[in-house]
Amino acid sequence: MRYAYAITGAMLAGGAAATLAFQTPLGAQVPQNSPGTIAAAAPRPGAPMSFADLAAKLQPAVVNISTTQQIPVQRSANPFAGTPFEDFFRQFGGNPQQGDNGRPVTREATSLGSGFIISPDGYVVTNNHVVSGGRDTGPGAPVVSSITVTLSDRKEYTAKLIGRDPASDLALLKIDAKDLPFVQFGDSTRTRVGDWVIAIGNPFALGGTVTAGIVSAIHRSISQGGAYDRYIQTDAAINQGNSGGPMFDLNGNVVGINTAIFSPTGGNVGIGFAIPAEQAKPVIDALRTGGKVRRGYLGVGIQPMTDEIAAALGLAKDRGEIVQRVEPGFAAARAGIRQGDVIVKVNNREVSPDETLSYIVANLPIGSSVPIELIRQNKRLTVNAIVGERPPEEQLAAGDDEDLDKALPDDEGKGAQGQGARATLGLSMQPLTPQIARQLQVPAETKGLVVSSVDPAGTAAAIGIQRGDVILSVNQQPTETVAAAAKAVNDAKAAGRDSVLLLIQRGNRPATYVGVKISK
Repeated sequence: MRYAYAITGAMLAGGAAATLAFQTPLGAQVPQNSPGTIAAAAPRPGAPMSFADLAAKLQPAVVNISTTQQIPVQRSANPFAGTPFEDFFRQFGGNPQQGDNGRPVTREATSLGSGFIISPDGYVVTNNHVVSGGRDTGPGAPVVSSITVTLSDRKEYTAKLIGRDPASDLALLKIDAKDLPFVQFGDSTRTRVGDWVIAIGNPFALGGTVTAGIVSAIHRSISQGGAYDRYIQTDAAINQGNSGGPMFDLNGNVVGINTAIFSPTGGNVGIGFAIPAEQAKPVIDALRTGGKVRRGYLGVGIQPMTDEIAAALGLAKDRGEIVQRVEPGFAAARAGIRQGDVIVKVNNREVSPDETLSYIVANLPIGSSVPIELIRQNKRLTVNAIVGERPPEEQLAAGDDEDLDKALPDDEGKGAQGQGARATLGLSMQPLTPQIARQLQVPAETKGLVVSSVDPAGTAAAIGIQRGDVILSVNQQPTETVAAAAKAVNDAKAAGRDSVLLLIQRGNRPATYVGVKISK
């Protein structure tokens, strides 16, 4: 994904066509493109022949945002390093990363983005990544040293950063001006696939540019299903420098903030993404009042239901999400939710790819009691949880670990049971001993089987299971012996399932569920 700006362009030419009438039995289903159906759904007369009037009205409220920052200069290394001349070089040639005064050598870098004014006194909305220094746009990322906002009449203002929210990739700026042209947010919940949209931005520093097109999809997920991974997709001509620009409907309301593109080349290929106004407006309102953005939180790590995981559990795909881990002391743990539960409904809303668990929970009132419907061991249960407040992103990101050490004894898991596992899953296993656990840097209390080898042509290798991974359970049954794992696999085969669900521990990272197909 590359950050950029979004919009869409296409025009329809109307025409008349002769049709033949056929009698259809009363109550019979008709084709989706039958003449009568299409006539009722076709674009109404008066679809825009031009967007010129709308663009002229909106363009003054769209701004260019340019930023500057100091970045370290990578200079050549000391050619005399490790030789008797090293001190001589440092004395007379200097440190390659430092100037004459001993400070790091830097240079000024600039970048461009877009934004739009939302009030006559100069509040400006843009993307967080436009005002974050470098590639890191997370909560701890540096902010650029200066921000300049240029209006359509080329007047320039130095902007102050009021607030930013990395989770939603939104930022709010303020310029010292009055009686400015501005625009307002619309209702993106009414946006439909096929609706006309137009956008105005500043691609490649060319100046104000207008494009038009249609909505290609809604509720589109482009990353890991987080609280804000729910975009409007458009066939807009989005390019670098368009980030933060507005997407308008034909009433001139902002229905999206153009943020990202999918492109193998870095240029527009007609797949662009915008943050819906329904998500952006509450965040901007919170930043504008000086408050922080508060989100609901259950305290679970979750995974989407892949085809393999769904097949292993005997559940329908695209419905629900599986609990990867439960954080002690948070709402889910207090409500009795367990690792391996499949959450299918929260507050009477179905959990699906369009309505992810993160999205639903993040938008629930903090402190509210909500029913959570889940599936545990093929049984449906309902628990009630008190929604907590999501901790700061820095705290949530603090648990990342390094890759594990795969130093394992060369044990191929021989024996009938070990060979059976290798034949059905494409891997060999052996009990996890304290010595191996230390080598793999897994928690000392971990119990399970360690993968001693993986068949490169097997199903386990195809989904990324590696030598050194620890299998904690098979089909949610603890597996401390190879015999227990083999029994769980055989039980799944006897039940007619073609996949098994493994819970995998890799180093100190959170355990992850994976579905592995059983070889015939």
